[in-house]
Amino acid sequence: MAVKQGSLVCVGPGMVLGAHMSERCRNHISQADVVFSSCHPVIEQWISTMNPDVRSLQGLYGKDKDRGQTYTEMQAALMQAVRDGCRVVGVFYGHPGVFAQVPHASIKQAREEGFEAWMEPGISADACLYADMGIDPGAYGYQSFETSQFMFYERVIDPTAYLILWQLGHAGDLSMTPRQTGPKELTVLMNMLLEHYAPNHKIAIYESPFLPTQQPKTAWFSLQELPQAEVSLISTLVIPPGNKLTPNHAIVKQLKSISGA
Repeated sequence: MAVKQGSLVCVGPGMVLGAHMSERCRNHISQADVVFSSCHPVIEQWISTMNPDVRSLQGLYGKDKDRGQTYTEMQAALMQAVRDGCRVVGVFYGHPGVFAQVPHASIKQAREEGFEAWMEPGISADACLYADMGIDPGAYGYQSFETSQFMFYERVIDPTAYLILWQLGHAGDLSMTPRQTGPKELTVLMNMLLEHYAPNHKIAIYESPFLPTQQPKTAWFSLQELPQAEVSLISTLVIPPGNKLTPNHAIVKQLKSISGA
């Protein structure tokens, strides 16, 4: 199938305003026919200095509106511009492929319809978390889940690794609206975690800075204090290993026999 004239590229400005955007992403924005943005208003104002036609998607959110409907409308807006023959850029906060349904779905649809479409990476929240909290994911390994999905489905936890739960502010939200979670939902989450960790196990809420003048926020407390924790929509729950790694002597012995060690 011949590639049609319109195109779509989804990019990310990173987490910190003005500090994380790559030159490739900046060039895509400046050269686009139209730019759609789903970011903080301050970021969108900054992006508007790079292109004369920047259209915010944030107005599609509503107080009691299902987020799924909002995502469908965002995708439709991107795709209509692509079909109109435009070079379209979608800018999504952080990394466009991390906890962002619209970029993935839009790129898939554009390709299925014969348009050129791809994604450019941005600095994401997990990259900032590793740097700010001094965590090497290779030291003990880590598990990473969206908090509500973690609660809705049966997942296998490895307490010898880090457990990172994203979007804590939406924990247990069945409404799919912008509503923020509260102590009752956090109590349910706490009880789930108490099956694997001690009540006094130290955990942290991490929040990445948004402005270059801000500092990352890391608040440590005991697992049993989770329901009373101060949580925002950008909070991430970080749970360090609760158990030590157990050596697999049988496998090590097998490998030694192979190598002759």
